[in-house]
Amino acid sequence: MSTATGPNTVPIPRQAWKTAILGGMASYLDSATIVAAGTAFVLYQASMNLGAWDIGALSAILTLSLAFGALIGGRLGDRFGRKRVFSIDLLVFAAGLAFLAFAPSATFLYIGALIAGFAMGADIPVSLALIAEEAPPAHRGKLVAFSQVLWLAGIVASIAISFEVSSLGVLGARILFGHVLVVAIVVWVLRRRLPESSRWNTAVEESDHVGHGAPHSHKGRLRDLLPYLAPVLATALFYTFNNLSANTMGQFSTYLMVNVAGVSVTAATGVALLGIPIGFAGNLVFMKIADRPSRMTGFVVGSVVLVVGFTIPLIFGFTFATLFIASLFSRFGGGLAGEAIYKVWSQELFPTLVRSSAQGSTIFITRALTAGFAFVTPAIAQANVSALLAILVGLNAAAGLVGYFWVAKLPKVSQQEDAQGPVLIHH
Repeated sequence: MSTATGPNTVPIPRQAWKTAILGGMASYLDSATIVAAGTAFVLYQASMNLGAWDIGALSAILTLSLAFGALIGGRLGDRFGRKRVFSIDLLVFAAGLAFLAFAPSATFLYIGALIAGFAMGADIPVSLALIAEEAPPAHRGKLVAFSQVLWLAGIVASIAISFEVSSLGVLGARILFGHVLVVAIVVWVLRRRLPESSRWNTAVEESDHVGHGAPHSHKGRLRDLLPYLAPVLATALFYTFNNLSANTMGQFSTYLMVNVAGVSVTAATGVALLGIPIGFAGNLVFMKIADRPSRMTGFVVGSVVLVVGFTIPLIFGFTFATLFIASLFSRFGGGLAGEAIYKVWSQELFPTLVRSSAQGSTIFITRALTAGFAFVTPAIAQANVSALLAILVGLNAAAGLVGYFWVAKLPKVSQQEDAQGPVLIHH
């Protein structure tokens, strides 16, 4: 990626913003679905006789199917093109949401979670690759990072709707999933007008010419990632360490505040809502510096904020005040040194022909491990909450070290492609 050395006065073309918005809506749909599911499954509980194990299993299926979807969808996006995959997967996603929104029984919920999760996972790496490949080099980081702002917007939308429909029972659950279904269909209609990635087209044409392959498909294999094993491992490690911590605060902050600090659910929910504008602030700051050398200064600051935030309750005890500070620090620090910079790195470190495959692979690793950790998190918190906080401190410190000393030092293949054209994969 071409890194700007000062304030960039070159405007971003309207088409690039359009691609960033419609591609970035994958992140909106991802977060909106997960947050909606957290409330909707509870609202379905009485009418469909869902037990605690059912709700846990449905959440796990949603997360794990997303992981597998990212792995497979990323590969398909490199082979058959960004537009073809992210047009089809949104239709499949809408079908899964229809099962969730209109489910007459628990069986339909399981089917819907499996389909929706898989299709959503397939969409994420392909959409982010398209944003990066259609963005001007000097603004690539900003436009990719914008997807994280849309991710937060999805959270806000589902929380707001949850607040309004929480007393409506089954109808409320259907409205929650119906909102995501309507947005998905609208995005699918608008995406049909987007062109295929020009970089992917060029790379495939050159690859076909060199290898005498069939036009408009890259006949690669997962072994194409072997020359880029170091950046795959580096980004996977960073994203896993960071996401294990972020997901814990996202899923279990209310649990910790209620069961450890002894506050009400209302107060804990208020903390979550207060943390959202802090998260927006962190991500907007990152967008501003994403294409500048100063983004690594921001990364260091964010990493320190994350470590300090989780250290405070570890040292001063588990009170509402200390967990509140940890939650806010997590939101802001994550904006500067969290998923947004992982997304940018994932576009910079890999050539066009394996970009979405690489990202799909690292998303698969991270989401699968996160699902496993989430399964045991409440038990760890109940047995020894200090141990849980110490784990989170260690995870954030490890993420910061891996990001600064390994990921950030790797060669940026996107810069080479900006200057010399597609990097082809040779066997």
